[in-house]
Amino acid sequence: MAKLKMYWYPRCGTCRKAKKFLEERGVPFEEQHIVENPPSRAELEELIRKSGLPVQKFFNTSGQKYRELNLKEKLKTMSDEEKLDLLASDGMLIKRPIVTDGERVTVGFKEEQFEEHWVS
Repeated sequence: MAKLKMYWYPRCGTCRKAKKFLEERGVPFEEQHIVENPPSRAELEELIRKSGLPVQKFFNTSGQKYRELNLKEKLKTMSDEEKLDLLASDGMLIKRPIVTDGERVTVGFKEEQFEEHWVS
């Protein structure tokens, strides 16, 4: 299995749980700080495509920035291109962690999903 890449934010509890989960199972991965070094627009496009999820699912809907910008309402009328531009503009808007092996992508942390995708 290819080495995993995890886009994460160290102060995010969910990210820390995901990291601990992988470490406890001996799954090798590299970390990328999603705020200091956010994925580029092209990387995001690729991650979204490979995940099979709508762009919407990549927004950190519980984040302060999301609420400040009133994105719950604004996203309804934005095109996917506009959403991508917005995600690429600020790592704090991106749901995390994002984990990929270059082919598959998971967004957020659900133990069963990680078990299925990254441990077997």
